[in-house]
Amino acid sequence: MILAAGRGERLRPLSDRLPKALMQAGSGTLIEHLLKALADAGVREAVINLSWLGEAIRERLGEDSRHGIRIHYSDEGDAALETGGGIRKALPLLGAEPFWVVNADLRTDFPFSAVHLRPQDLAWLMLVANPAHNPGGDFGLRGSRIGALGARHTFAGISVLRPALFAGIKDERFPLAPLLRTAADAGRVSGKLYEGYWADAGTAERLAAIRSAGAPASPTP
Repeated sequence: MILAAGRGERLRPLSDRLPKALMQAGSGTLIEHLLKALADAGVREAVINLSWLGEAIRERLGEDSRHGIRIHYSDEGDAALETGGGIRKALPLLGAEPFWVVNADLRTDFPFSAVHLRPQDLAWLMLVANPAHNPGGDFGLRGSRIGALGARHTFAGISVLRPALFAGIKDERFPLAPLLRTAADAGRVSGKLYEGYWADAGTAERLAAIRSAGAPASPTP
């Protein structure tokens, strides 16, 4: 699943007429680069959630990307459901097996290699070194376990989630992070610190940095 429903408040006025997923970065838009990376890793179906200017995304991508991915859309209407609520709404499209979740405003050389969750785990998170805009990090990492212990790093907006993470959760608007923290506190989340290229286009300045950096190098295993 690619999360593309956000308003992009910090990208205004750029995002007033263009959804952040369609911001240009080199030879393609941010979301098209992600679709290519996922296709290269063997992904053949994707769900994209829509809200702010969502029709522009649908018109640009259609239902079949040029990379060979079949695209399904989860339309949230005018009021986006935030990260957690958007995933919860899309569960009928995502199936019963664990699935990737990726923020649409990322640029990375992460190879999306296979992640095998332990039967008791509900999630796997990719972490990165803390950027200047998030110096305190989001989650602790000790070995391969996410929790309160260990060095704190920043959640990269890339994860593998098991549908059971949302068991008992109503179809409503809510963020994903508190749900992940609850699962981590219960010892049911694993993760990895990724040291390859990663950047998010959360602001105009960070988008400009992505554009000036050019294409990422080959994926780092």
